[in-house]
Amino acid sequence: MNPNIQAFFDPQTSTVTYVVADPATARAVVIDPVLDYDFRSGRTSTASADRVVDHVRQQGLQVDWVLETHAHADHLSGARHIQKQLGGRVAIGGRIREVQAVFRELFNMERAFLPDGSQFDHLFGDGEIFRIGELEVQALPVPGHTPADMAYRVGNAVFVGDTLFMPDVGSARADFPGGDARRLYRSIRRLLELPPDTAIYVCHDYPPAARSAQWQTTVAAQRASNIHVRDGIGEDEFVRMREARDATLDMPVLILPSIQVNVRGGRLPPPDDNGISYLKIPVNALGHRTVRQA
Repeated sequence: MNPNIQAFFDPQTSTVTYVVADPATARAVVIDPVLDYDFRSGRTSTASADRVVDHVRQQGLQVDWVLETHAHADHLSGARHIQKQLGGRVAIGGRIREVQAVFRELFNMERAFLPDGSQFDHLFGDGEIFRIGELEVQALPVPGHTPADMAYRVGNAVFVGDTLFMPDVGSARADFPGGDARRLYRSIRRLLELPPDTAIYVCHDYPPAARSAQWQTTVAAQRASNIHVRDGIGEDEFVRMREARDATLDMPVLILPSIQVNVRGGRLPPPDDNGISYLKIPVNALGHRTVRQA
């Protein structure tokens, strides 16, 4: 049995959020929800997440899980707003602890912040099986973009986060802390060993000018035409390409605010004694460029 899938594209961050539902039981999960954030004013809003909430309510679905594919560097997680409105457990891959340890040091986080994954409701182990109603879901580790990336396979679909993009865009960068181009290649090839008709759902699209945003492709299409990792491109060739390209890429615009929220399981930092939460800007601690992300 295959799930019902509804995608929500956020043009501000080029992020795709998914509602994945079991048609037999109306149980559902939400994958990679977005919390809107205005960089200039420091204000958040829930307009993008509320589109998801409205859809879930209109369809009469019951959310059991809010799934993160990884700690995103390009948008703030809307997981806690989804949870507050719809319920469900917020979950991510167990290796998030490694990512938390790095960024705890970078942002000099409060002593109470422990890099133990306790900020999430559940940490998935490699290959862990769980259910959406009558549908079986498998959590597949796909490290490389970050150590903690996780794909979720349900029925004939797999949600791959930032590991793969559409075939004409290629693959994720691998130069974030803990990233590794060789691991990324192996993770991608693991995904591309799934049956050829498996539907691949990506988390972002940065389309060329000739087309509008898309987010669904197949294993067969990726193997035939992905510009970075199609069949015939070996591991060493991919690593050379990926490392050379990553050296030209700038930090995502929202990396500093988003990481501080996302390693906390979608929560803002605890408020200061004036009741206001603050996001830190570490000066001269990251790269100095500011453009492409793919």
